[in-house]
Formats: sequence, C-alpha cells, structure tokens
Amino acid sequence: MLTMLLTIGLVYIAILFFFAHRVRSTSKTTKQYLLGGADIGAVLGFFTIAATLFSTFSLLGMPDFFRIHGVGAWIFLMFSHCVMAFSILWFGFELRKKAREREWQGMSGFLAYNFRSRFAGIVGFIGVFVFLLPYIAIQIRGVAIFLHATFPEVIPMSAWATILVLVMVIYSEVGGLKAIMYSDVLQGILLLVAIWIIGYNCLHHFGGIRAMFEEVEKVNEALLSVPGPKGLFNFQFLLGSLIAILMMPYTQPQISTRLVILKDDKTLRKMAIGLGAFGIVIILPTVFMGMYGASLYPDASTSEFLHKTYISDQTEIIGSIVMLGIIAAAISTSDSQLFALGGELRSILTGADEKMVGYARIGILIFALSSLLLALLSSDELVLLARTSFAGTALLAPLIFTAIYYKRAYALRIIPIATLLSIIALIFSLLGIFPHDFMNIRMDLLLFLLLAVLAVLSVVIDTRKTEKG
Repeated sequence: MLTMLLTIGLVYIAILFFFAHRVRSTSKTTKQYLLGGADIGAVLGFFTIAATLFSTFSLLGMPDFFRIHGVGAWIFLMFSHCVMAFSILWFGFELRKKAREREWQGMSGFLAYNFRSRFAGIVGFIGVFVFLLPYIAIQIRGVAIFLHATFPEVIPMSAWATILVLVMVIYSEVGGLKAIMYSDVLQGILLLVAIWIIGYNCLHHFGGIRAMFEEVEKVNEALLSVPGPKGLFNFQFLLGSLIAILMMPYTQPQISTRLVILKDDKTLRKMAIGLGAFGIVIILPTVFMGMYGASLYPDASTSEFLHKTYISDQTEIIGSIVMLGIIAAAISTSDSQLFALGGELRSILTGADEKMVGYARIGILIFALSSLLLALLSSDELVLLARTSFAGTALLAPLIFTAIYYKRAYALRIIPIATLLSIIALIFSLLGIFPHDFMNIRMDLLLFLLLAVLAVLSVVIDTRKTEKG
C-alpha cells in the first residue's frame, strides 16, 4: 500500500507543481501574486472556497466528532454552514461594494483604511494570526498522525508533517494564489470521491440508515440526541458555534479575500448557492462514518478509529485514494490560510508594492515554520481546536461589520481597542488564567456579545452626535 500511495502521491504533487509553473507570473504585485489577478469565475470561485472550508477537518475531524458526541454534530456544523452560505448572499454584496472604494489588499488593510487607523489593521492581523495559525497546525497534525499510524515503521510523525509543509511552501511560493486555487479544484473533487466511497461502505455495513441508528442505539442511546453523551451540545455551545461559523467569510481572510476577488456579484450568488449544497453533500457521509465507529470502535483512540475505518476495513486501492484525499485536503486548506496570512501582513505594510509582496513571501515562510512547530505540540482534539479558532476570529466581526456598514467608522476608535482586549481575554481564558465562563456564560460567547453591543451603541451615539452637530 505504501508503494501505491507514494506513486499516486507523486503524481498528485507533480500536478500541483505543473499548475504552479503554468500560472507563474513574472509580476510579483499584490494583484497578480496574492490576489490571483482578482478576476475569479464561478466554478473556480466555488471550488476554492469549498476546498478552503471543507478539508481535513471534514475527513479526520467530523467522523470522530459524530462517534464521540453523537448526531448533535449535525446541528453544530451542517446547520451552521447552511446559515453561513445564506450570510454570504446577505452580507457578501455589501463587503464587495465597500471593498471597491479602494484597491483590495486584505481585510487588515481594509480595516486600517476605514478606521483611518493603522492600529485597527494591526488588531485585525493579530486576531487572524493568533487564531488561524493553530487551525493550520491541526490540519498538518491531523494528516501527520494518520500517516504515521498507517505506516508506523517508515518515518516519524514529525517527518510527515515537515514534508507536508515543505510541499505547501514550495508550490505556493512559486505559483501564488492562482496556483492554490487550481489545486483547490483537484482537492475538492478528490475529497468528494474519497468521503463518499468510505461513507457508502460504512452505511452498507449496516444495510441502511434505519438499521444504522438502531445499531448505534444499542451501543449508546445518548449518541442519538442532544446534548450528547458528554453533554457538549448545549444551547451556548451551539449558539456560539453558529455565530463563529456564520462570521467566517468575513473574519477569516482566506475566505473574505476570495469573496472580494470574484468576477462579479452574479458569480458570488452562484458560488454561495453551490457552497450550501456542497456542505450537505460533504458532511452527510461523515455521519455514516461516525456511527460506524460508534458501533464497531467505541473505545478506540482517534487515530485507531480513523486507521481502521479508512485503511484496515477497506481495499488497498480505496485506502490509497482516501489517504490521497486526506493529504490533498490538508495541503489545500493549510496553504490557503498561510497565503492569507501573508496577504494580511502585506495589507498593513506601506511601501513599494513589489517590495512589500517580497516581505509577505518571507512572512509566509515564517508562518509555515510556526504552524509546523504548533502541529508538533498541539493535541489530537481536531474539531474542538478548530472550533476555538472559529470562535477566536469571530471576535473580529463587530470591528469588520462596523467598517463595512458605517461611513464614520473612523470616529469609533474604542472598537479596535475593545477588540484587542477581548482577544487577549479569550487567550487568557483558553490558557486557564481567566475562567472559561462568567455567570454561566461561555467566555467566547460573552466577549462576542459585549463587542457587538458596544459596536451598536457606538454607532447610535455617534450618529446622534453627528445629527445634532
């Protein structure tokens, strides 16, 4: 199987580098290198956003989440992503309209311009850097531990992680965002094929959906209802998750930049509708995988469950295809996020464009090495770590929406300051320095609500002052 995987993997990597060479531009401007020419069609736009959203998280995280916490994971992720697709239709046009007032370079630069404060842009960059880097790390770690579990005698887990990062850095540095987008198309197709092959096989094991749930009920009835056997899916968790995922198109730069650089508003509409449908198609088979694991491997570790479900219980060819899909998903999502961090860094720098893009490329390399280090140090709780990343970047939403909707955002200097303090407070809460909740309200949810109320009150007060004076 190792020989088969290496053969298929090398072919896949060769295709990636072909894309990178094909779209390589001698121009290293922000528009060409970091924004892919800023004229993306519906098909490419759909695949690149879908591949960025549904990745290793879907293949390695969600099945295990269903296995441990039950069917409430559907509410947590699927419902939230459908609402997110609707929010793209609702708010995406406003973001694009506002972004056209000035050449788009990144969300951090957008904030700096609309608040007329470089500090606001730096706060935006800090938010995405602090909470996006761990998300990149868990993509890398998830694949590395899976490869190591499958081939324990070949090379250590750290070596698998290093190889993944090396491939990402080389081809993204060579081809820029356009090369990443083309790889997203290939990754999206591979992910869809791999996830449905395993999902179908898991469902076939039970003989149907009804039989599947009847079997799981015998093992642990609590898996079939909320809040689940571990009590995770309470109201606050689900509400906080909904808000965090709903805000992702605006608070996570790898998505917001793609929304802005779509060719036109009609393309945005097509992409959003397709994204909602794609979410259902991708997440549904992870339910079958999770219930399969709950029935056959309820006490197995994450890596043991995934290895048995994806490799041991499958034929060699299917196992190889699935592993390639997992690797492709990790590479596609991680390099998109690394590249987005580079774009955000460039957007708060001032100076000659090509020189600043050069600094951004150095930044991408540093971010990649940092994510590799985090990947080697982080835990195996992939979904909960990802959820923390979503919640952290969601704290930027009141700041971003104020910049989008309020013309006098520059008069509300308190919002960037409050956002920075909230980011620090959440970090301290995650580290155990501050409590995880206050008055029985989750810290991430409480901070978001306080920032939202502050933003609304600030706009109302400033509007009244302007009308009076």
